[in-house]
Amino acid sequence: MRSLALLALSSTAALAAAFAPGSLLQPSISSRSNSRPSARKSTILDEPTFTSEDAKRQVGNDAFLNQNLMARAENGPGIKNKESLSIGIVGAGLAGMIAAMDLADAGHKVEIFEVRPFVGGKVSSWKDKNGNHIEMGLHVFFGCYYNLFGIMKRTGGFDKNLRIKEHVHTFVNEGGKLGALDFRFPIGAPVAGLQAFARTEQLDLEDKFHNAVRLGTSPIVRALIDFDGGMDMVRELDDISFTEWFTYWGGKRGSLDRMWDAIAYALGFLDCDSISARCMLTIFMLFAIRTEASVLRMLDGSPQSGLHDPILKYLEDRNVKIHLKTPVRDVVHDLDAETGLPTRVRGLKVGPKEEFREFDVVVAATDVPGIKKLLPETFRKYEFFDKIYNLDTVPIATVQVRFDGWVTEIQDEARMMDVSGDQSDGRAAGIDNLLYSVDTEFSCFADLALTSPGEYYKPGEGSLIQAVFDERAFSRSNDQLVEDCIKQLHNIFPSSRKLNCTWSSVVKLGQALYREKPGQDKFRPKQATPIPNFFMAGSYTYQDYLDSMEGATRSGLMVADEIIARADGPKGLKAQAQQVKVA
Repeated sequence: MRSLALLALSSTAALAAAFAPGSLLQPSISSRSNSRPSARKSTILDEPTFTSEDAKRQVGNDAFLNQNLMARAENGPGIKNKESLSIGIVGAGLAGMIAAMDLADAGHKVEIFEVRPFVGGKVSSWKDKNGNHIEMGLHVFFGCYYNLFGIMKRTGGFDKNLRIKEHVHTFVNEGGKLGALDFRFPIGAPVAGLQAFARTEQLDLEDKFHNAVRLGTSPIVRALIDFDGGMDMVRELDDISFTEWFTYWGGKRGSLDRMWDAIAYALGFLDCDSISARCMLTIFMLFAIRTEASVLRMLDGSPQSGLHDPILKYLEDRNVKIHLKTPVRDVVHDLDAETGLPTRVRGLKVGPKEEFREFDVVVAATDVPGIKKLLPETFRKYEFFDKIYNLDTVPIATVQVRFDGWVTEIQDEARMMDVSGDQSDGRAAGIDNLLYSVDTEFSCFADLALTSPGEYYKPGEGSLIQAVFDERAFSRSNDQLVEDCIKQLHNIFPSSRKLNCTWSSVVKLGQALYREKPGQDKFRPKQATPIPNFFMAGSYTYQDYLDSMEGATRSGLMVADEIIARADGPKGLKAQAQQVKVA
């Protein structure tokens, strides 16, 4: 109890500082340049605004922890437009598919074009020739993914396709030593979080003290009393790194090295020196305010079966057409005769023959590399579009390795070696949860045969470890990555040296994830654009859940709400399309 009292005392003593002006809470960093390359500015209004009240409800402080958004996502738009639009969506990731759900429900004719042979975007999965499920990353559902949970309830996948985990975030260290943030406590947030940090084995007493001082002077403390003020302060911290913020008033390197770096890598595949303070503090704000935010869920099987297939069934039932292996070659558009600025999108050129497809509305639901390739050069005359090219990306490599025993079982060697009988449905040995490590190059990992057994458990076989390597290891060969993964697993689970690897896979994503480094928020675009019938969706577009599945979901819902709000009336999107055709 001594460390818990120490944490509470230091946090209380620093409470006043949490309400200090922002200039006192962040250092003046003269060595970092935040200047933006000059853009070719347009001569007309460049920054679009939302007209839909539902879209507005997805942004800002009121939307941050709004559980009512789950009901909106579950029930759909609740509106049937009088006019039916033809809508082309570029990209069949979460954002594009979820936008299509609402638009189809509102009575519109929707087609989706996807360059890959499968849907899902960054949450994709597929089968290899031997029936093994391959993933692009490790996907975890935080308890505050209200919109995404609403979508899963709407498609019938929430109750049967998600497995809730113990309310513990476990760190696995060299030699098999475990540390944890154990949020299980009779009293919820923020008390549950305070005691979790106070009791964690991951930090020594000195680091706990300095950790408490820094968090006690953070916007999180202010948010417990004044949420709007605290959240506004978090957004103002986008221009400095988490390390700069953390060490300015008391945080020490030990805490960063032994705990925060693993969390930073898990969130954005960057260390604390490189990730934005706004990104990290956004997550801590969620954990501090809502108990369920730090509760983790994982799919009972692959993303394709557990998440995408129910959405695809929903879309097919509403006659949404999805064209796989169909790249979009060009966005056909009109230009203003005097300014040369794009004024309207006419449609898309798609497929190997560049077939022209006319649409009343086009939605670009891509990742960062995708939008940079898709946008015509003339669009960059708008600063709105030009600033997107300042967004950077980070590479990752997802490694899957299967063993002939249970890697994360560290207590019972006989149990570790036993793969006999039926050990499906999470009955296998080991740790059934997402795991972190600061002693490996994969900061987060899990045994999918245990955490997501539906399609990953195989009778007579053991663990299927899925680990995500960041750019520190990305350039290595696939064989080297597998070798390094196994070696590092043996380092943190010494008993696993007695097990043999029976299968492996490596998937590299070179550019898909946007780099959540300091200063990026100002380059993230809104979903509505200066071109009235062209919209954008994707987790990189602006919303508070950053580059996440919930962020992608929110962006798709916002686009749909805005199109639905603009569809009807004498100046609506349909009327505009008809006027162009007459002209």
